[in-house]
Amino acid sequence: MTSTPDVTLSERAAKRIRAIGEAEGRAVMLRVAVEGGGCSGFQYQFDLVEAAQADDLRIERDGAAALVDEMSLVLLKGSEIDFVDELAGAEFRVRNPNAKSSCGCGVSFSI
Repeated sequence: MTSTPDVTLSERAAKRIRAIGEAEGRAVMLRVAVEGGGCSGFQYQFDLVEAAQADDLRIERDGAAALVDEMSLVLLKGSEIDFVDELAGAEFRVRNPNAKSSCGCGVSFSI
């Protein structure tokens, strides 16, 4: 597992990851992956995990960590993982400069 500056974690996302871990009483990391599918071609997958896999790249900020696998990193370079809490709901989001378009829900995108 290596560290990568190619993807960043916002202050809000780091705070939310830490809060989830504290509420659950265990250390958690946010795994972010890109999968084929969704209405625009690719979609983001978010999972909370306790351990990294051997090929994971680690993004850290303020005591929180996110993980991205090497295959997903190609589509996420230059992205920021953020957390938003809006009237419509609270969720992790990826601000991806590589996405040429995205669907209305913001979960899927095309390159």
